[in-house]
Amino acid sequence: MTTTESMPVALVTGAGRGIGRAVAVRLSEAGYRVALTSRSTDELEATAAACGGPALVAPCDITDAAAVESLFARVESEFGPVDVLVANAGAGVSAPLATTTDEQWQRMLDLNLTAPFRCLRRAVPAMVERGHGRIVVLASVAAKVGEPYISAYTASKHGVLGLVRSAAAELARTGVTVNAVCPGYVDTPMTDATVEGIVAKTGRTPEQARAALEAKQPIGRLISPDEVAEAVMACVTNGAITGQGINVDGGALQS
Repeated sequence: MTTTESMPVALVTGAGRGIGRAVAVRLSEAGYRVALTSRSTDELEATAAACGGPALVAPCDITDAAAVESLFARVESEFGPVDVLVANAGAGVSAPLATTTDEQWQRMLDLNLTAPFRCLRRAVPAMVERGHGRIVVLASVAAKVGEPYISAYTASKHGVLGLVRSAAAELARTGVTVNAVCPGYVDTPMTDATVEGIVAKTGRTPEQARAALEAKQPIGRLISPDEVAEAVMACVTNGAITGQGINVDGGALQS
């Protein structure tokens, strides 16, 4: 008989909505106790309610180094060591290179690169000690190709893919795998914000803006959060997949 205490532990950042919520629900269905973090308690509680098994709501600003340490300490105290880390929290910003501010640049690095680094650094020692662990970072196709007007975002995502590749090489013989999932445009609140930005800057209708994003993907539609979650689960379940940046983009970037 499986007891709650014997269930493995997964920590998902940015778990309040979108991809993070889909990943958390999928992990819960697979038998994990899920620790959920983001800045919004209300959104985390909604995610916890959608999970079928034990879920720990742990609000946190992961751009704060001390908060990351406190988060892991709480998860370890209440659930146990983290078996699976899904570093999903992230954000984007759009601006021409010449008008991208230092504040915008630093925000992208802090959230999309430094925060995942700190989470990996904190999770890895216990995983190595136990001889097993799975780390998945939600990157983006922007980790592999540059597009105009998103230089800060693209730089942060290129950086986090480099972090994944280096960590995977370092940990290859330890039983710990490290991968990135690189979505295209996903049907999430983040894409809704992108649509709003296009409307504000170009005068297009929301329908026209969304259609333009759908057209960037050969399948002619946005990716669903569940489709991204399935790619995450492939990284969790297959110990031979490591050091990869797995595209989930409807065929836009072939590799």
